[in-house]
Amino acid sequence: MEDLRQILFQIDTAYDRVSWHGPNLRGSLRGMTPALAAWRPSPGRHNIWELIVHAAYWKYVAWRRLTGAKRGSFPLSGSNFITRPVEETPGALRADLALLDAMHRQLRDAAAAVAPRELDRGSAQRGVTKRALLTGVAAHDLYHAGQIQLLKRMARSR
Repeated sequence: MEDLRQILFQIDTAYDRVSWHGPNLRGSLRGMTPALAAWRPSPGRHNIWELIVHAAYWKYVAWRRLTGAKRGSFPLSGSNFITRPVEETPGALRADLALLDAMHRQLRDAAAAVAPRELDRGSAQRGVTKRALLTGVAAHDLYHAGQIQLLKRMARSR
């Protein structure tokens, strides 16, 4: 049980709980505006908005792999990096942030239900344990939190 508690702690602090290292994923998005989220450092590069949906998508994929659920239930069309924004409005940004939160809650709930003895057994992805999948989710959140912080700084310094 202690291993599962530690993994949930990592998931929580990487996403939206207080962490020692600075902004976690949700913290890096605090105060986000549609214009800032849509800004691109150059043509063909991802923007913050796309990183928001990308993180939501991979939380969905991790949930699917953890639970064995079938593909096809992600609320948006596409996979991995989905072009955003469709509409550069506060409501559209709020909807995608809500999607990120919903996918996180769904994954977090499934992670909390994993039997500790199952942590080192495979997920629905061959060769990847549930432990590796869940700790990878935390690492993924922090990786993109750092990218978002850099993109914000770049956008504000132009």
